[in-house]
Amino acid sequence: MEANQLFSMALGLGNAWRVVKSEMNVKKRELKLWLDFESGLQFGCPECGEFCPVHDTVEKQWRHLDFWQHQTELIARVPRVRCQEHKVRQTAVPWARPGSGFTLMMEAVILLLCQEMTVSAAAEHLKEQDTRLWRVIDHYVSEAHRQKDWSEVKRIMVDETSARRGHRYVTCVMDADHQHDLLLMVEGRSGDALEAFAKAMHDHQATPEQITHVVMDMSPAYLAGARTAFPKAEVVYDHFHIMQLAGKALDEVRKTLRKAGADLHGGLWALRGNAWTRTEEQQELRRHLCNSYPKLGRAMALREGLQDVFASRDSDSMRWWLNWAFHSRLEPFRKLAATIKKHLPGIYAYFQTGLTNAAIEATNGILQMAKRMARGFRSFHYFRLAAYLKAGHLNLPLLPT
Repeated sequence: MEANQLFSMALGLGNAWRVVKSEMNVKKRELKLWLDFESGLQFGCPECGEFCPVHDTVEKQWRHLDFWQHQTELIARVPRVRCQEHKVRQTAVPWARPGSGFTLMMEAVILLLCQEMTVSAAAEHLKEQDTRLWRVIDHYVSEAHRQKDWSEVKRIMVDETSARRGHRYVTCVMDADHQHDLLLMVEGRSGDALEAFAKAMHDHQATPEQITHVVMDMSPAYLAGARTAFPKAEVVYDHFHIMQLAGKALDEVRKTLRKAGADLHGGLWALRGNAWTRTEEQQELRRHLCNSYPKLGRAMALREGLQDVFASRDSDSMRWWLNWAFHSRLEPFRKLAATIKKHLPGIYAYFQTGLTNAAIEATNGILQMAKRMARGFRSFHYFRLAAYLKAGHLNLPLLPT
């Protein structure tokens, strides 16, 4: 079997196409394969599919998977057909999509690599420019995202994550059920993000009226956006964000005592977070400081008491805690109690549903991986593509499922 016939079989060209010439440069580790079609064949018009005679040809090139560690390039005379209805049109070839400089198999490898490493690293590995890889990612990820069906989405989560240094943020909207798919990412952290999601729903076989719950922090901007975009949906406040506010209130009490001359050396990390996340030495210091300074002890009790309320998801316990906080003579916790009282309907909605932003917080780690994947990304568009590829659970036709 001659080499050209072997290459034709390896490429799976079928009966219409064959390899007619091959050149290997061992020194440069390059392999070039020239493809041609059988004389007298007719090809389908890309517009209507009608088989038409060949009008002329134009030479095209594609990067293919390496053969024997040699960078492989396919070169072919691509026929243009003359259609009675659509005039002269260039036909499609079976090994590549129209307009691409890569074969379909090469594009599949690009997508696989870019799911596991940064685009720049994949480009270096493949000895290609990263801009060419981004065009492949853009085509498949954008198309897969456009085809995503949101008709079963009923409850959504909304949160922000950093995009770049300098307080550059993006808003993420995720499905609160199923696989916690990343549905939409938009620039900024305003209520416009929810309105943008509501508008996008119509392109994904969905309507804003189907949304029953929106999980968020107590951001006024997100609340305004939810009321405008989803007036029938119930707002659920994420209790993890409220516990963060309780931690800040505790820290304010610590800072006030320290300014007053209290010896709280080492207390910053000993007092933060939950006791079971601290070392034995930090737990011992925590108990000592709370016993030594009654105000600090009351603040710690209030924080841990609020955590118990959220664990029990009991509205009577919440009313009891609010009364305790208002009479605690600790101004940071009085302010926190006022904030919670103002947002009680959304907190009680958490008691009923148990919905939190825990999944979206976990996805933030994946988004940071996407940001590293798009390291040096030139625009928000590239970051969003990487995020959808990592967290969108898209159906990419070239990849095995």
